Amino acid sequence: MNAETMFTIIIAILVAQFVFDQWMEYLNKSRWRAELPKELEGIYDAEKYTKQHEYRKANYGFSIINDLLSFALIMLFLFFGGFALVNCWAMQLSDNAIVQSLLFFAILGLGSSLLNLPFGIYGTFVIEERFGFNKTTPKIFILDMFKSMLLSVLIGGPLLALIMWIYAVAGSYFWLYAWIVSSGFMIFMTMFYTSLILPLFNKQTPLEEGELRQAIEAFSKEAGFTLDNIFVMDGSKRSTKANAFFSGLGARKRIVLYDTLINDLETQEIVAVLAHEVGHYKLKHTLWGTITSVVQTGVLLFVFGLVVGSPLLSQALGVNEPNFHIGMLAFGLLYSPVSFVTGILMSLVSRKNEYAADAFAAGFRLGESLIKSLKTISVNALSNLTPHPLYVFFHYSHPPLLERIKAIQNFKQTAD
Repeated sequence: MNAETMFTIIIAILVAQFVFDQWMEYLNKSRWRAELPKELEGIYDAEKYTKQHEYRKANYGFSIINDLLSFALIMLFLFFGGFALVNCWAMQLSDNAIVQSLLFFAILGLGSSLLNLPFGIYGTFVIEERFGFNKTTPKIFILDMFKSMLLSVLIGGPLLALIMWIYAVAGSYFWLYAWIVSSGFMIFMTMFYTSLILPLFNKQTPLEEGELRQAIEAFSKEAGFTLDNIFVMDGSKRSTKANAFFSGLGARKRIVLYDTLINDLETQEIVAVLAHEVGHYKLKHTLWGTITSVVQTGVLLFVFGLVVGSPLLSQALGVNEPNFHIGMLAFGLLYSPVSFVTGILMSLVSRKNEYAADAFAAGFRLGESLIKSLKTISVNALSNLTPHPLYVFFHYSHPPLLERIKAIQNFKQTAD
């Protein structure tokens, strides 16, 4: 195989991925109906459903333009040597291989952020604003952007530099040492993300004493779940959409409730949402998710270590002398079909886990409350409740609402 053939393979992968993604979006769009579908009666009213339909249309048109421009840009970069040009700039700015790689990714990252900025502004301040979701001020938007970039530099930069140093000194054992470092970082972030990173963007306060805390503590005692860390996050500073999540392992575990969730739901419904999150922990979904990510990273780094130094990869992107960052970029493009398949498998497992966590909550007589909470959250977010089954198969990490409701009701009937 020569560099020309490798280049053709990369182009074919990107074109196939783009066409497939657009086909999926079209299939999903084909399920939309201007009138309220019968299966949504009692969930959406006609007025709310019309608003949901308009929200879907606005996001669909916006995403098409975004996807087309992104695809056109990467095609231009590939056909006209854009990556080779950025590589040349990086090499002119430094003689150090690690610094060159950091500069290469910094230039691409900065360029990508600037090009995506108008889309981020339009999506937040036009579409989300139009449908009543946006609470983000221009100040918060700008601060979020700079904080994210700063974190990429302060955390991503040193981590990437360490992996490149390992590549330079470890030889054939590069993948193993890089795996140890990457796994340690993932576990660290799983345990400390909500206490170290999240506070840079959102304020978290302990849930105050009162009816809700008492109800949560009563459930925790019944479920045999030690819960010391219940926090409320000021999600309303950016959006009206509600959520809750569980993070951490062992003593570092923490449940975070959005303030919008507390405002939108009744006490028993919030307890049901929390019971679902506790279910993930009790059923070891969080632990197995971390283990799976660690194993996947090991396989990825092993394969990457075998090919990163190949002249073929660099030459396919127009760079004669192989180097780490060009090899990494080319490998990422070639690996995307494998990522696509593993993504499907991960989504299947994730949907299965969601059903199991719902059943866990229903097992504590919280099935009806969970159904009510899921309806409220979905309707308030103008969610698409009738997605195409193929779109669900390839893209959904959570089952559609109607399927979750059926599963909870079936569990209740079986339990009774």
